[in-house]
Amino acid sequence: MMKMLPFFQSGPIGIRNGSEGCIGANRQLENPSTSVAEPSGDEIWSKDQEKMSERPEGACRPSRASSITSNGSCTSAGDSLEKGKKGIKGMLTSALKKMKKTKPPSVKQVMDLLEEHKLFDAAQHLIVLEKSLSSKNEEGLNTSQQDIESVYEILKHKVFSILKDSVLLARTNPELLQQAVEALKEQEKEDQNYTSENPPDQNLQFRPRKWKDLWMATVKESVETRMKDTSRTPRTENLSTVGQNLLHMGKTMKEDLTVVVKYIKQLYPPEFNVFSTYAELYHNYFASQAKKSAESYLEDKDIYLLLSWVHNIYPKDMRKDQALAEELEKVKLGSLLPSNLSEELEKKYLDSEEATIKSSLSKCLDKEIQRWKEDKEPEKLNGHFQSELLAIFVIQSIYSGQKRAEDISAAVGEELLHRLSKELPAFLRSYKDAFEDFKERSKKHRYYKPILIANINNCWNFRDYTEKNMPEKDDNKASILSTLGDIENSGFDVLLQQLFVQLKPMYKKFTENKWDSSNEIMNEIIKTTSKHISDFRTLKDPFYHAIVEKIHAHLVKEYIVRLLKRKVSLKTPAQQQNLAQNISKNAADLEAFCTSNGSQAKWLNSALPKLAEIIRLQDLGAIKIEVATLATTYPDIRKRHLEAFLYIKANLSRSELKSILGYLADSTSSTTPGASLFCSINVS
Repeated sequence: MMKMLPFFQSGPIGIRNGSEGCIGANRQLENPSTSVAEPSGDEIWSKDQEKMSERPEGACRPSRASSITSNGSCTSAGDSLEKGKKGIKGMLTSALKKMKKTKPPSVKQVMDLLEEHKLFDAAQHLIVLEKSLSSKNEEGLNTSQQDIESVYEILKHKVFSILKDSVLLARTNPELLQQAVEALKEQEKEDQNYTSENPPDQNLQFRPRKWKDLWMATVKESVETRMKDTSRTPRTENLSTVGQNLLHMGKTMKEDLTVVVKYIKQLYPPEFNVFSTYAELYHNYFASQAKKSAESYLEDKDIYLLLSWVHNIYPKDMRKDQALAEELEKVKLGSLLPSNLSEELEKKYLDSEEATIKSSLSKCLDKEIQRWKEDKEPEKLNGHFQSELLAIFVIQSIYSGQKRAEDISAAVGEELLHRLSKELPAFLRSYKDAFEDFKERSKKHRYYKPILIANINNCWNFRDYTEKNMPEKDDNKASILSTLGDIENSGFDVLLQQLFVQLKPMYKKFTENKWDSSNEIMNEIIKTTSKHISDFRTLKDPFYHAIVEKIHAHLVKEYIVRLLKRKVSLKTPAQQQNLAQNISKNAADLEAFCTSNGSQAKWLNSALPKLAEIIRLQDLGAIKIEVATLATTYPDIRKRHLEAFLYIKANLSRSELKSILGYLADSTSSTTPGASLFCSINVS
């Protein structure tokens, strides 16, 4: 009996909703704690059916007029005896008596409810009709059940047509969607009741109806329909068909799941697992289409797009909405592609990207070489000759390729960086070969030196990129820096060649004049060098400082070379002191000149003053101390250098000379990089 009460609450016959008193009574009836011992609903229906079957249908259908009075109270033709009864007991008794007198709803009444889209009420009435047949004979059951099943088909069609459009209706007509969901829930509940009351082998043809399974199939159909309908997503310019499909599916999945989270999920009981059902179906369809694309021929740009969706956009963009992210975290959808297929695509992408960049770099170098052949001076930027298009294009190509790969995933970016770190050394070796060829073949070019300077300046961009972006342990880094150093030094050698040739006869004058007029000689050297240094201002600052330091080192070395020529031998302390003063003065002038022009090679400044001090000193012990200091500062000095230098001090005995040289041997350590001054000086 209690199971039939919903019908009376909302059906077209029996107790109506027009009276608050009736509603209250109905609510009491719905609560099991207030029920009273009465015959079961099935027993009542079976007794009433025999009486009703003998009467015309029109006679046994209460009219709506008799159910609701003009003042809205709940009455009927048989209610007059109940009007005097008060309270809950009276209303309960009245309702029970009415139920005994009322027959089950008709098929027409259910159809009326369907026409009015009262799907929940229609579902309840059909369940009542279904139960009312349990006491009839088999012939009556077959006939009546066919009618019920026909109406069930109409109800099912309406319910699942609405459920198929859940994503649209959730915001445009939520009341209609809720009606369909309630009808579905009612059928699922009745299936559960029936299953719990009947053994599995006694299942009827029509029960359990398994609407939940049908709901799953409907959701799947809805998902696939929406994911296939690319017309709903506006076309994006320059996006391929594959790219447009990926965009549509990703956009649709994200927007639809957001609707599911905010509007649909709460309509269902937890056991339906609504969000995970929708999410898995969207994911499975998306993954199947991604797999189909991956297994077909793809253009390079489509491979990149697909990998971007697999590794980056799909797992990250979907989670930008917090509510959606929380639900997705519970579902754990996984990747759009199997790992083996993803790895295969990654290899195709990396091979293609590497080949594309390699080809671009080669073409760029060819264009640069053609520019060198033009009768045109390189442009200046901030006073520096530049030919930076090469470096800018090469670095941009490598950087952009690496960045695109990193946008797919960190692992793909790292792999491409590893590949390109091999490509850059190969390119720079080709660049070095082309530079050397120009250097040797184009000496008569009108802008020979400016082009050399422009290419030296190019090296700075490559050097800066390598220092900042490649790890120290990478062998390719050392290779790159070495090649750049070769290009720079090769250019410096050509630029300095003319200066050094001009300086050579000037330095010879020191020994030829035995250091008489040494100040005038040094002034001439400084004046000549100064003219050349002004031309080097078009080098970028790091290279300008580097070439000035080379000049500084050359000036000091050439001076030392003259001291080791064994052309001057002084016997008296006065002569030695005079020479020491000249050397000290020349050293001071040289240091001032080089420092004022930007040399930062301070380590060179003490060489000549220390040698001058050794010449000036007469005490053997003091000489040894100064030699030890010299050897500590310049550990590449050897016995042959010191012996040639001490030739100047003609007043040293053989034993004293041997003692000094022996002390040097005991004090000298191995040469350290950056402090090599004497090792390049040959002693005859």
